[in-house]
Amino acid sequence: MTLKVETIVNGPFQENCYLVHDDETRTGAFFDPGWEAERLLRTASFLEITVEGIFNTHGHIDHAGAVAEVAEATGAPFAIHPEDRFLLDQMPGQARMFGLPSMGVPQVDRDLVAGEEIMVGGHAAKVIHTPGHTPGGVCFLFDGFVIVGDTLFQGSIGRTDLPGGSTEQLLLSIRDGLLTLDDDLRVLCGHGPATTIGSERRYNPFLRTVQHSR
Repeated sequence: MTLKVETIVNGPFQENCYLVHDDETRTGAFFDPGWEAERLLRTASFLEITVEGIFNTHGHIDHAGAVAEVAEATGAPFAIHPEDRFLLDQMPGQARMFGLPSMGVPQVDRDLVAGEEIMVGGHAAKVIHTPGHTPGGVCFLFDGFVIVGDTLFQGSIGRTDLPGGSTEQLLLSIRDGLLTLDDDLRVLCGHGPATTIGSERRYNPFLRTVQHSR
């Protein structure tokens, strides 16, 4: 069974939504459907993928703005860490603040739990709780890649000046949750290009003081 990933850059914040799908079962899941719901759904339809789940790394509007519409169209359940539910409730206000169209607040069907495994087709991913960018931030560790949302970027880290953010906590999350992983593991970020754990371990200036001993 082959697991494939489609990267869909969407919305005014140029956020990366990932459609992870099993090439054998033709089933998949959206990770962080942030904007342009119709475009996201068209991608799944074009690839003939049945969407069976929606998972979010965190609850900011640029990552969750399309969740309600995608969930309604597909019937797929939505899961997010419970500590980020408050951010979903704030989305209408965030939209007004940025002068953006209002969108529905998604219904959470189940809470993500640190250490649990979720399934996409016949493939498992481990949920890693990485608070710091938001209190309920998580990453999804598959075989060969990890979806990190706004926890880690190529040469940078997520911002921590928004409600619930903490630089100290984020650096500890990266140290203990991501820098323990293999150097060649692909890192799929919430914005911008993909990277690897090894590249960020060696070159990311924000991580020089938090290197994990391996």
